[in-house]
Amino acid sequence: MKKNVKKIAFLGLFVSFALILSFLETLIPNMIPIPGFKLGLANFAVLLALYLFGIKEAAIVDLLRIVLAALLFGSMFSFLYALSGASLAILIESLIKKTDKFSPVGVSIFGAVFHNLGQFILAVIIMRSFGVLYYLPFTLVFCVLTGFINGFLVNLLNKRLAKLINE
Repeated sequence: MKKNVKKIAFLGLFVSFALILSFLETLIPNMIPIPGFKLGLANFAVLLALYLFGIKEAAIVDLLRIVLAALLFGSMFSFLYALSGASLAILIESLIKKTDKFSPVGVSIFGAVFHNLGQFILAVIIMRSFGVLYYLPFTLVFCVLTGFINGFLVNLLNKRLAKLINE
C-alpha cells in the first residue's frame, strides 16, 4: 500500500514538473527560425517516469501533461501536434529501452527524433504538402542535442530516485 501511494505521488510530481517545463518553453523566445520549434524539456519527466515505473506510467504522465498544457496555454493544434509526436516517441523509447543496448541518453535521442518525425507526419497530412519537410533536417540537429541533455539528466537522477521510491 505504501509503495503504491509513493508511486502515485511521484507520478503527480512528474506531471506537474512536465507541465511547468512545457509552460517555461512557451516563455523562451524562439531564437531558431523554425515554426513551432520547442526544446522538448517536458520529455525529461516522461523519460524519468519510463525508467522508474514503465511505459504505462510514462504514457499517463505524457498524456496528462499534453491535455493540461493544451487547456491552459495551448490550442487544439498544439494538442494534436504534441500528441502525434509524444505517441510515436514513447513507443520508440519503450522499444529501444527494452533492448538494453542504449543508455537513457540514447533512448532520449531516439525519442526526440521520433517525436519530431511524428509531428512532421501530422504537418504533412494537415498541410497536404511535403514542403514542410524542408525544416526536418534543422529540427533533427536540435532535437538530438536536447535529447542528449534530457537523457543525461535522467541518467544522473534515475538511480537516486529509484532508491528513494523503493525505500
